[in-house]
Amino acid sequence: MVDLKRLRQDPETFRKAIALKGVDLDLDALLALDREVQSLKARLQEVQTERNRIAKEVPKAPPEARPALVARGKALAEEAKALEEALREKEARLQELLLEVPLPPWPGAPVGPDDSANVEIKRVGTPREFPFPPLDHVSLMEKNGWWEPRVSKVSGSRTYALRGDLALYELALIRFAMDFMAKKGFTLLTLPSYAREAAFIGTGHFPAAKDQVWPIAGTDFYLTGTAEVVLNALHSGEILKKEELPKRYAGYAPAFRSEAGSFGKDVRGLMRVHQFHKVEQYVLTEATLEASDRAFGELLQNAEEIVSLLELPYRLLEVSTGDMGPGKWRQVDLEVWVPSEGRYRETHSCSALLDWQARRADLRYRDEEGRVRHAYTLNNTALATPRILVMLLENHQLPDGRVRVPEALVPYMGKEVLEPCE
Repeated sequence: MVDLKRLRQDPETFRKAIALKGVDLDLDALLALDREVQSLKARLQEVQTERNRIAKEVPKAPPEARPALVARGKALAEEAKALEEALREKEARLQELLLEVPLPPWPGAPVGPDDSANVEIKRVGTPREFPFPPLDHVSLMEKNGWWEPRVSKVSGSRTYALRGDLALYELALIRFAMDFMAKKGFTLLTLPSYAREAAFIGTGHFPAAKDQVWPIAGTDFYLTGTAEVVLNALHSGEILKKEELPKRYAGYAPAFRSEAGSFGKDVRGLMRVHQFHKVEQYVLTEATLEASDRAFGELLQNAEEIVSLLELPYRLLEVSTGDMGPGKWRQVDLEVWVPSEGRYRETHSCSALLDWQARRADLRYRDEEGRVRHAYTLNNTALATPRILVMLLENHQLPDGRVRVPEALVPYMGKEVLEPCE
């Protein structure tokens, strides 16, 4: 959510942001509704002031004047009730519209309608040239007995079940990521995979991406698609001390997405599944661009180090205005090379949101001058599986179909090669 005072003072900046990010929002209608709300509040204040005045006058008035004053008081009471009802309705609608107002992107963001406008800013490592016919990750799993195809009969499409060394490998990756983040000084958390609606509104997943989230029937909870949802709500309603910032968390939780609208996309294998596992980086910092930029660089560097330790070639993309989402100030995606597809695929998304989430989730701190301010938030993936397994299997496969374990993972696996499952 954006600052309403700023929106009133500088509507053209937000009008431009709406166009750049392709948001379907009538800003003039929002501003007109805001004026209605302000007018209703002003009139309600006038009515309440007059009612208070009359209430004080009635006991002092001559008997013959009291009936008229009482009648006027009753009329004002009825008007106040009607004003309050109208105000509640219009304030609720205004709040809904404010949730849709995008944050203006940083000046360096490429301008474009979608991911076709994203700009590559860095490339690390060289895609491997295989001296043998390489297999894709599904063929490798089938050859080695590393996945259980019967699970689709039990749990439906876009599900997966790993077997043998690959099951251990997935768990090793999660522990590796948590250990890595602990060494970087982040507070580790294992988190629930569900949250109340307010938490999703706080991150900005609601209302825009509500179709991607599964509700839990009979409750007011929804399954989370990232630990960010819970992490972003932890300090909601508190007023932190400036000295407590930045808050740096690494949260692990199983994640769930409905994949609505993805019919026919990545239906084979591990690239796009309903349930996955994710270690998420999250930072809550003071409200300065300097602090935000510093945290952004740290989160991005962590992701690059993790992928480098996994010995995978990757690139960074500066994400365009039309692809970054309404709440983002800046976004850089990290993509890893997929040999079977001959292209890079996204594994990490580093985002700075300034105070857009903090205003929605009521994340505040008291600055050095004693003022209460909304904090800034940032997030990035540390590691998500099983998607990263696609890249690990394909890039590190051996001629006999087995798969080499990167050196950084050997202590977690206790072996240098993933062996077939009997």
